[in-house]
Amino acid sequence: MGLPLPLAKETLGERVIFMKESLSKSQTITDSMVSILGSFDHRLSSLETAMRPTQIRTHSIRRAHDNIDKTLKATELVLDQFDLSRKVEAKILRGPHEDLESYLDAIDQLKGVVVFFSGNKTFKSNDSALTRFSNLLSKAIAKLEDEFKQILMSHSKPVEPDCLFDCLPNSLRPNSTTASQGDAASAENDKSTENAAYKTLDLVPPRVLPLLNNLASQMIQAGYQQQILSTYRETRSAVMEITLRKLGVEKLSKEDVQKMQWEALEAKIGNWIHYMRIAVKLLFSAEKKVCDEIFKAIESIRILCFAEVTSGSVSTLLSFGDAIARSKRSPEKLFVLLDMYEIMRELQPEIETIFEGKPCTEMREAAASLTKRLAQTAQETFGDFEEAVEKDATKTAVMDGTVHPLTSYVINYVKFLFDYQSTLKQLFQEVSGEDTGAQLAVITTRIMQALQTNLDGKSKQYKDTALTQLFLMNNIHYIVRSVRRSEAKDLLGDDWVQRHRRIVQQHANQYKRISWSKILQYLSVQPAGSSGSGAATPDATPALPRAMVKERFKNFNIQFEELHQRQSQWTVPDSELRESLRLAVAEVLLPGYRNFFKRYGPMIEGGKNPQKYIRFSAEDLDRMLNEFFEGKNWGEQKR
Repeated sequence: MGLPLPLAKETLGERVIFMKESLSKSQTITDSMVSILGSFDHRLSSLETAMRPTQIRTHSIRRAHDNIDKTLKATELVLDQFDLSRKVEAKILRGPHEDLESYLDAIDQLKGVVVFFSGNKTFKSNDSALTRFSNLLSKAIAKLEDEFKQILMSHSKPVEPDCLFDCLPNSLRPNSTTASQGDAASAENDKSTENAAYKTLDLVPPRVLPLLNNLASQMIQAGYQQQILSTYRETRSAVMEITLRKLGVEKLSKEDVQKMQWEALEAKIGNWIHYMRIAVKLLFSAEKKVCDEIFKAIESIRILCFAEVTSGSVSTLLSFGDAIARSKRSPEKLFVLLDMYEIMRELQPEIETIFEGKPCTEMREAAASLTKRLAQTAQETFGDFEEAVEKDATKTAVMDGTVHPLTSYVINYVKFLFDYQSTLKQLFQEVSGEDTGAQLAVITTRIMQALQTNLDGKSKQYKDTALTQLFLMNNIHYIVRSVRRSEAKDLLGDDWVQRHRRIVQQHANQYKRISWSKILQYLSVQPAGSSGSGAATPDATPALPRAMVKERFKNFNIQFEELHQRQSQWTVPDSELRESLRLAVAEVLLPGYRNFFKRYGPMIEGGKNPQKYIRFSAEDLDRMLNEFFEGKNWGEQKR
């Protein structure tokens, strides 16, 4: 059980008294500590006041020491830069020729010195030092420019034509030291291996290109971009132009072209085709490699340099092509226009690749424009040719009825056209975008029709209508035979060929009718005006009186001799057609003569002077028919 209540109260009271006494003692101790701490604070404040001057002097001394250290270090750096600049200056004054690598290192170090003084504005003589070292850097770069120019010029020599020709495929090399049209034309047959057969042309020795690149890079970094561009352009463009002049390239205007005789102009066009191939595939391509190597670090400068070096040469080359395309059109120019169009089409992909970027835009567009203009002019020349054929009014007389020069010219012209068939299809597609095969067929058909129209007109100049028919027969036959043996047959078609073969036969029949119908009347076994077939038997009573028989033999002789004399001077140049025509005449003449001779010959042979009336045997006639259409003695007759 717990304590009795009175005892518990007494105990609790004692504890309360004890606690009060403890609290009283704690307060006394706290007051004593506060008093002691206050005394310490006062003493520390006094000490701090006493120490402050000493602290201020110590901080000033430390800061002065730091400033001295910084000044010494800065002075040391400035002295180092001056010391470095003296060493660099000595190298720069010696120039880059002896030791270019060391010279370039010196320039790099001098750049560092300039940067140091540009950023160090506290140095009292900073401005004068910066000016001095900047001037020294300018002199260093100027010497670098001189070195670049000297190295570039000493390794930039015009290329001799023989060297250029040696880089061409064998099929494109001229036989002599000057290109010719024949050389250029013969090359068109061997394009399959052209690209693989070109040799590399080094305009500048490869070993010096890294050196030139290093020099150019240093100058560009130093801000001398325009100077390096000017130096490179003047040096390399002059070399390029001299090389082309040595090759034979000349700048000709439209007026110059118009004044030239065709033979001379044709040769120049052939050479121009050769020059274009050499320029693009060798010279411009090699020049681009030089530019790429020297200025490879900066694309904009690389492309600009190449454009400025080649622009003059490109302009000279293209101006000649443009002068031809713009000159007066004539049929003989068509094939050289096609040759020029072919080379421009062939070179177009390389031109687009070589002349890249904005600086070369004008040259790319000029080349594309020339290609299109050549196509347009060639197509217009087609129309001119068709009209010229139809209206040809040459007075060249073909007195023997043979193939007219116009016919052979037009047929050869069309044959040559088919040598350019793929080119023509490209051309038509570029100009009009139409079905190229159909367009070529239409043009060929129109040219043939124009030729026939002209031949019809020329045939009317003959007074002898038989010769008119022989002339038309010869010429149409020549056209048909030529078409059948060429690719024109595929375009014109079998129907065209068969139709014109029938026309040839019609003219042959007309010739026979006009030439031989009258003489055959003298061989009729019936009296004039009698009816019947005239097919009398040998045993029948003579239907003609003796005097009439004599007259008929006499007239036959006169008529045949006249025909023989005249038509042996006429010409059928095709041997098969000639033999066919002789056979057709013999098939109607000889049987009629034999029949007439068998029936009425004895009547004359039994009289006086039979040789006066019977001058030919059937064998004589056959032999003499073989002399027809040989073109004999025409010159003697004219004299």
